[in-house]
Amino acid sequence: METSRREIAAMIMLGGTGAALSSAKAATPATEAKLVHHVFFWLKNPGSKVDRDQLIAGLATLKDIPVIRSLQIGVPASTEKRDVIDASYDVTELMYFDNLADQKAYQDHPIHLAFVKSCEHLWQKVLVYDMEIVAGD
Repeated sequence: METSRREIAAMIMLGGTGAALSSAKAATPATEAKLVHHVFFWLKNPGSKVDRDQLIAGLATLKDIPVIRSLQIGVPASTEKRDVIDASYDVTELMYFDNLADQKAYQDHPIHLAFVKSCEHLWQKVLVYDMEIVAGD
């Protein structure tokens, strides 16, 4: 079946429109998070899968707090052992926020307060690293 000039012109025009729209989208950068909140937990019962899973489930409830840009929950990776690696913790969570005010709103949010109340009996130590992003890709 032969394609008419009119059909070819329409395809070129539509293709150009799609390219223009994707260029416009790329030219408008998304707002990037400016604050990282990284928390490490050491369990009272190290090695307890039940306690670890309960803590992970509690941390997962935090995703419902609207000011959290991104939430990841993890455990120590099985990377090679080196002097600079501390894999002594049991569970960690990593959050991104747009600004300090959002991080403060998270701290005071009822879901966060309920998480602390329901899970604090699980940990013996918590260590927090907050970082303001000043450079990156």
